[in-house]
Amino acid sequence: MRVGYIRCSTVVQNESRQVVMLQEQNVEKIFMDKASGKNTDRKAFKEMMSFVREKDTVICESISRIARNTRDLLSIISELTEKGVEFISLKENIDTTTPQGRFMLTVFAALAELERENILERQREGIEIAKAEGKYKGRKPIAVDNFEEVYSKWKSGEIKTARDAMRILGGIKPNTFYRRVKEHEASIG
Repeated sequence: MRVGYIRCSTVVQNESRQVVMLQEQNVEKIFMDKASGKNTDRKAFKEMMSFVREKDTVICESISRIARNTRDLLSIISELTEKGVEFISLKENIDTTTPQGRFMLTVFAALAELERENILERQREGIEIAKAEGKYKGRKPIAVDNFEEVYSKWKSGEIKTARDAMRILGGIKPNTFYRRVKEHEASIG
């Protein structure tokens, strides 16, 4: 079976270009994620990896759609190979059924990882320049109006768990909650 995999980094990005490319390859089933490729913790990706069987072929638009770093890509390809599944990347024209394709996959994966790291470095440099010019203030803090009240009730045991406290505070994330706890405890000495 020819299986397609599509990934867009955000919900606002359009997947239609990737869909058309895969339809032209006569894929029979498509798995699609709208998530970052920074790791393999993606719902449709995991479903695809469980779905594919020996003699299947996974086709994607480019290697950056399936993995963002060399280690993840090579691990994915190794897992597919162990299952007897072939991999084709259309943009890079890579086909893992050939020794040349496996070699090129390694080269392109390293280049894709290098480009990703270069993008992040340029982004960091741009932020530093913007900060120096007073144009970048960082993310706005999440407003939590009744934190001290909820904190007191949580510490006294009136609110049983930190998760309950987070829910009362509007569903803030654990890292935000514990950072606020640390800041609050430092301020009260």
